[in-house]
Amino acid sequence: MNVFWGLGKLLTLLFWLVVLVNQLMPFVNPLHLLVDLAGSLLACLHLLEAVFCFRSLRGRTHPWLDRLKILFFGVFHLQTIPAPTAPKASHA
Repeated sequence: MNVFWGLGKLLTLLFWLVVLVNQLMPFVNPLHLLVDLAGSLLACLHLLEAVFCFRSLRGRTHPWLDRLKILFFGVFHLQTIPAPTAPKASHA
């Protein structure tokens, strides 16, 4: 499963590279608008993910680094974060 999340991160990074290249050298007329629209929609979704996960990342060692990775990779980074473990109740 880690291969899937790593591949997703790689493809997301390639998508952001395409969006950056489109900003530096715009593609042909209808394509550059679609890439800009897709990039802005994905950026909004990743921003929402980072906002919704703001509190759950407080206990991590580097929460701001995790939030930055969520902005870039979205759910592909969220799935690689281990779930917090609940403390075991001791019954005496």
